[in-house]
Amino acid sequence: MNGFSGDPVLPGFRPDPSVCRVGADYYLVTSSFEWFPGLPVFHSRDLVHWRRIGSALDRPSQLDLGGCAPSRGLFAPTIRHHDGVFHLVCTLMDGPGHFVVTATDPAGPWSQPHWLDGEGFDPSLFFDDGAGGGMDGETDGGADGGAHGGDGRAWFTAARVLDEAAGRTEIWMREYLPRERRLTGPEHVLWSGSHPGARWSEAPHLYKIDGAYLLLTAEGGTDVDHTVVAARADRVSGPYEGAPGNPVLPPAQGPVTCTGHADLVQTPHGDWRAVLLGVRPGSALGRETFHSRITWDDGWPVFSPVVHTGHRRPVHDDFATLCADWNTLRTPRTRFWTTGDGLRLRLRPERLGAHPAPSLLARPQEQPDCDVSTELHFTPAAPEEEAGLAVVLDDDAHLLFLRTTEGLSLRHGSEVLAGVPVPPGPVRLGVRIRGFGHTFTHAGPDGAWQDLTTVEASFLTPLFTSVQLGLYATSNGRPSTRHAHFAWFDIRYPSKEEPPGQQRG
Repeated sequence: MNGFSGDPVLPGFRPDPSVCRVGADYYLVTSSFEWFPGLPVFHSRDLVHWRRIGSALDRPSQLDLGGCAPSRGLFAPTIRHHDGVFHLVCTLMDGPGHFVVTATDPAGPWSQPHWLDGEGFDPSLFFDDGAGGGMDGETDGGADGGAHGGDGRAWFTAARVLDEAAGRTEIWMREYLPRERRLTGPEHVLWSGSHPGARWSEAPHLYKIDGAYLLLTAEGGTDVDHTVVAARADRVSGPYEGAPGNPVLPPAQGPVTCTGHADLVQTPHGDWRAVLLGVRPGSALGRETFHSRITWDDGWPVFSPVVHTGHRRPVHDDFATLCADWNTLRTPRTRFWTTGDGLRLRLRPERLGAHPAPSLLARPQEQPDCDVSTELHFTPAAPEEEAGLAVVLDDDAHLLFLRTTEGLSLRHGSEVLAGVPVPPGPVRLGVRIRGFGHTFTHAGPDGAWQDLTTVEASFLTPLFTSVQLGLYATSNGRPSTRHAHFAWFDIRYPSKEEPPGQQRG
């Protein structure tokens, strides 16, 4: 199979999914890079309809993302459940590296990070079956680290770079002690790709199926050459033999591309499914989470997409509380927002474009076409005071539609793209997004919407992250005690019959 179609089960900024099942319940986590709260956690009963239940890193005391460069931070988590405890491993890039957090309730609270030894990225955990020494991490194993498997031990795997320029990597493994949250014993190199010259063998996951160990990896990089590769062994430490038909999921050709980074899960009925990332080209949505049905051919996985039409639920948020879908860019050192009667953002010296966390709250864009609007109650008292609507990929790539002392100003970085004077008082700000076309519009509280300009924003093309839509305020390097008040925030999706236009009047 080399074509994927249908809608993602988790649209928008939901890359690198990992899934586990406990009884009838599925739990899924995705990468979050430099955005906070980190590592969003979702729940489902059918692998199609998901609800966010929290984040594994939701307290500044757990981990500080301050200073993380764009598309760095938290890479490729894996979630697993063992003996009543959820274990979630991840890598903080440009930081101490691998860590594990644990919880008995996936909605939280999750523990402080326990840092783990070893190089690389894309960590995973595998809890072997069977009985014997090391079931609870009480022993370090023998000379081979217990690598015959089947003895109830746990194993940590990750990818590491051998040659950055050539994209050469390898998959390595060590024993993981669940009670002590640490690695022990010797290291085993499991895999370096499906063929000589293979690029970016990464995202390893181990499974035990019908008595054999299955290693699933990604290969080819996370762009259009992204694939899924499988290998099998009689012992957990190998040697691993690749599937004769590798890649088992070749580069995608169709309405969904870049498919890969898959994680398998068995349903209560005994069949197998996968979650994986994919991209819908032509927009700034980036890597999203898709769902695949798994069948087996001579013990090797065969991927078939589960085609469904996602329900595009409009968003109307009057900020009675701050729901879990809102994020900040990096870890906020102090809380800069209040809710209850709309949203109030404190004007702070921090600005978007520098690495400290600015006064920005944003949520992922989930569809290629959408209409975004808000009502802003704010009159700047000084030239440095600004607030408004933000379309943000990262520090360097964003569009800001701001209320200033001179009226409304649309900016790309330091470049002013358009502006218009407006009278004092509340103002509505909006943007109609159609792929990479962004039409900015404004209105008085009870007036008609007026288009300002349209920007072809191909510079919002994502690599690892994707566009977030949100609200922003700054005092641009000067101290301030003032707030910008946003009465509500809306995201609407145009119907096929409806001409493009702002839906909220």
